[in-house]
Amino acid sequence: MQTVYTFGGHAAHDDPRAKDKTVTGGKGANLAEMASIGLPVPPGFTITTEECVRYLKEGADFSDDLRSEVGKALNHIEKAVGKRFGDAADPLLVSVRSGARVSMPGMMDTVLNLGLNDETVKGLAAVSGDERFAWDSYRRFIQMYSDVVLGLDHGLFEEALEIAKEDRGYQADTEMTAADWKDLVGQYQAIVAREHDAPFPQDVGEQLWGAIAAVFDSWDSDRAKVYRRLNDIPGDWGTAVNVQAMVFGNMGETSATGVAFTRDPSTGEKAYYGEWLVNAQGEDVVAGIRTPQYLTRAARERAGARAPSMEEEMPAAYAELAQVFDLLERHYKDMQDIEFTVERGKLWMLQTRSGKRTAKAALKMAVEMVGEGLIDERTAILRIDPMALDQLLHPTLDPDAKRNVLTKGLPASPGAASGKIVLDADTAEKWVARGEKVILVRVETSPEDIHGMHAAQGILTARGGMTSHAAVVARGMGRPCVSGASQVRIDLAARTAVIGTALLDEGDTITIDGATGEVMDGEVPTIEPVLAGAFATLMEWADRHRRMKVRTNAETPADCRTARKFGAEGIGLCRTEHMFFDDRRIAAVREMILADDEKGRRKALAKLLPEQRGDFAQIFEAMAGLPCTIRLLDPPLHEFLPHGDADFEALAEASGVSAAHLKRRAAELHEANPMLGHRGCRLGITFPEIYEMQARAIFEAACEVSAKGGDPVVPEIMIPLVATRRELEILRKLVGETAAQVFAERGQRVGYLVGTMIELPRAALTAGDIAEAAQFFSFGTNDLTQTTLGLSRDDAGSFLPTYVEKGIFARDPFVSLDIEGVGQLVSLAAERGRATKPDLKLGICGEHGGDPASIAFCEQVGLDYVSASPFRVPIARLAAAQAALRSA
Repeated sequence: MQTVYTFGGHAAHDDPRAKDKTVTGGKGANLAEMASIGLPVPPGFTITTEECVRYLKEGADFSDDLRSEVGKALNHIEKAVGKRFGDAADPLLVSVRSGARVSMPGMMDTVLNLGLNDETVKGLAAVSGDERFAWDSYRRFIQMYSDVVLGLDHGLFEEALEIAKEDRGYQADTEMTAADWKDLVGQYQAIVAREHDAPFPQDVGEQLWGAIAAVFDSWDSDRAKVYRRLNDIPGDWGTAVNVQAMVFGNMGETSATGVAFTRDPSTGEKAYYGEWLVNAQGEDVVAGIRTPQYLTRAARERAGARAPSMEEEMPAAYAELAQVFDLLERHYKDMQDIEFTVERGKLWMLQTRSGKRTAKAALKMAVEMVGEGLIDERTAILRIDPMALDQLLHPTLDPDAKRNVLTKGLPASPGAASGKIVLDADTAEKWVARGEKVILVRVETSPEDIHGMHAAQGILTARGGMTSHAAVVARGMGRPCVSGASQVRIDLAARTAVIGTALLDEGDTITIDGATGEVMDGEVPTIEPVLAGAFATLMEWADRHRRMKVRTNAETPADCRTARKFGAEGIGLCRTEHMFFDDRRIAAVREMILADDEKGRRKALAKLLPEQRGDFAQIFEAMAGLPCTIRLLDPPLHEFLPHGDADFEALAEASGVSAAHLKRRAAELHEANPMLGHRGCRLGITFPEIYEMQARAIFEAACEVSAKGGDPVVPEIMIPLVATRRELEILRKLVGETAAQVFAERGQRVGYLVGTMIELPRAALTAGDIAEAAQFFSFGTNDLTQTTLGLSRDDAGSFLPTYVEKGIFARDPFVSLDIEGVGQLVSLAAERGRATKPDLKLGICGEHGGDPASIAFCEQVGLDYVSASPFRVPIARLAAAQAALRSA
């Protein structure tokens, strides 16, 4: 099978594998596509992702076939540009870049200017007529190759450059002369010899294969693994390698480089958006080494910047670039993220890909592109990542709140966040683990900071532009980010940061606003988001296309109102035990648990009845007209018991029973494995008065609310942890008798259902029999996962990340449903239950109800609804629509 594909020059582009992202990666496929439609793409070749997988699996070795194919492909580049690789007189230089099938910005490695050595640098100087450019390119190559391939600390080279500028009284890199760069190259080579115990490689073939190996190896770097885990990217995909003829943006004032988007990735506005630098290479823009300039005049004027835009400085190249923008957006039917270089006035396209964007921008673009006729409604729905909606559902800064603005940077990723200053990624992760909210403050972020960026509430950098690493990654994560805040100065040794004129310690609180670029002292109040405009339009489309209903997991009126605002169509899980922990009622709960007999329990339950009734009445009022599934008491009783002597003394005083007696009773109730012990329906079987009180509270509340008029409530009473049909029969009879008593007392009736939670493997296997006594099944996939896999949710967190990292589980099974195991039980139970009772209502109420991958599985099984936490209701609505469209 072919492992290398050429593009550009006179390469044929008719092989579909060359444009298949699973084969040649996103970058390689798009380079081949751009070349095929006539855009100016420097010629090159792509080594497939399949070869990367083979290389990593077979011990980091290159096959003879691959070496042969690379040789032929390199010859293709040489013929296309009229230069030879390693030629001392007129050398071909190449870039070596990664290219996975999905964009992973900054996660894997790149080497530019490859092919330079002590001889070819002289040829480059002669043929370009610019000795300064040649030696600048060589020093860049040594530093990048030493970092990426040889594993040396890039800081050693940065330090040498800063000392060289300081010794000469320079402020900027552009002041360095050819002689200065030549001298620095000598210093760089001395650093390599000292740190690497070998001279910098002069053989260009050795350089090329070293860079290819480094790109392959970077697929398994720590930062790439973290990024894949955070973005659910399989570890067996691998990355392609793209080798491409170099074009140079650092050949003087008629050369430039830039990164651009066909629409604004932060707001979604239909306007060209990007940054560029004169006399620079691409890494200068994204790494934040120099402050970039605005692409368009309008953006420059809006920002009040003085440095000219590309539109003003290079009008001809900009006009050609604008034509390419429009062509690519029409061709790919999506907003494009483009890298380009201008070499002595000639425009070259280095990359295009669907651009990362904020959720707000994604919605605006999708809806507007439908209006423009670029895409249809179905495509718009499928284009939005459901999890990205989470960015829109949380508070933003209160515009009327007082704020002490310390400084202002670039509004790199919208949203607002407050937190304690932390100065490195490891500290961010540690502080968050202990419950702190933090803002990661860095000079600039790098791929090694990915774990800290994910942990932080937001990111603030002193350097970098709108397309820097911090900006791109933050937007993809949905984190607020302010970049390029030049008045931020960090002292890592002292663990302090100067922000504006304020000296702050690590641990002091700041607030950042990624929409304005402002950095504020202290914590600033927030307001709730307004979900209108494009959000409302897309949700309307999603509701039109989905089949499954979306309910919410809620047990407070506030959560019910929030969920209903987000479009919830009922309650899929109301956990009644959460109501018992209120300070006003926990004493009565404990009195009931520690009672010696039924009479004592009923006495305590009588105190709880009006409280429970009031809870349910408020919930029914909030969810009027919608079904409400209420789970009767589920957790083991020991969870409600006192733990300290003071609590026992207080309970003894309230109940009139000695503390010593209460402690003995608590010891009797202690269980070795309460997760599998006296809980759920087992409590209802042994202490039926508990479930009787709860059922009475539900029916009395339903009658009260219904008597007030308006839409009737529909209680669905769920019996938890059923393993046998007989358990459900006994407790359904209890509920029915209680309902009859309440209806007789009240002189009115309300409709209701009684069903069960399928959360034990036996219940799933015998679902056909259990369905005889059930009116609905609700799959409690949290406990079903625990009981099927033999894992405790509370304890498995210490080793589950290792299981995911080693590929034992594709994802944490408590986050995304284990479809091959737990999912098969759900599927089997649904099939057997409906074979007994075709109209059996089926839903899912575990945390998986808000996970898009799990929702897609629920669509395949044919469940009637999913239930998610309030803030995940919109996510579930969109995911359910996507699942329906994909299965149609």
